[in-house]
Amino acid sequence: MQQDMTAGGALLPRVGHRPVAGAVEVWLLDAAGPGEAHAAERLAAILAPEEQQRAASFVRAADRNLYLVAHVGLRLLLGACLGVPPAAVDLRRAPCPLCGALHGRPEVAAEPALHFSLSHSGTVALCAVAAEPVGVDVETSPAGASGAELAGALHPMERHALALLPEERRAEAFLHCWVRKEAYLKGIGTGLGIDPATMRVGLGPQYGDPAPPSLGGWTLAPVPAPVGSVAAVALLHGDAPAVTVRPLPLGAVVAAADRTAGESA
Repeated sequence: MQQDMTAGGALLPRVGHRPVAGAVEVWLLDAAGPGEAHAAERLAAILAPEEQQRAASFVRAADRNLYLVAHVGLRLLLGACLGVPPAAVDLRRAPCPLCGALHGRPEVAAEPALHFSLSHSGTVALCAVAAEPVGVDVETSPAGASGAELAGALHPMERHALALLPEERRAEAFLHCWVRKEAYLKGIGTGLGIDPATMRVGLGPQYGDPAPPSLGGWTLAPVPAPVGSVAAVALLHGDAPAVTVRPLPLGAVVAAADRTAGESA
């Protein structure tokens, strides 16, 4: 699609928009929403060649749809903030903090200070944008999994806090801890290059186990997510991040672009 995607109007950030310090703007996409997969297919041409190749590699249509919705949504958001066509957004990887190779946190080549993070699971994708380094993670609740089965991936102090909870709350608490952990590891740029069991982020204040004060200036916050999913953000900011969540319906963006194209024809 070659239409002017700024026709999305209020659905997308205004040109030149930047989040304020300490704020995380999270945009929610739902690949299972009516028309969302079709809209992502129509917009797939804005993706970089390697993104298009990755999308084509998925065997399951649901996985392909989620990938397209997430990455198309991210490019629309960044393009709107930068005031450039989404296809022109040049993404790269920062140096890895562990080895220096270029597979660290993703960033905008033209403006690394426009920080972002992307996560998707099930049918849900979250795009987080911030003025400081940020990480976001969303996970869909695994069916039938118990906290005891999953706890081996946690820090010993987190496992202890998990064991103090009633058994029926442990799987939920594990998932809240895991998204905090993944968001933090994505934020610092190592991902699972660090053994998640060796670093502690806590289950979360709602479980009586807040983050330790030794995260190097990073703070964590939950993100409201659809039923069946859990999400969190990590931000390199001294105070707890102020999180806002907005929907980004790709079908509505495409419809707005179509209307604008029709009016100018």
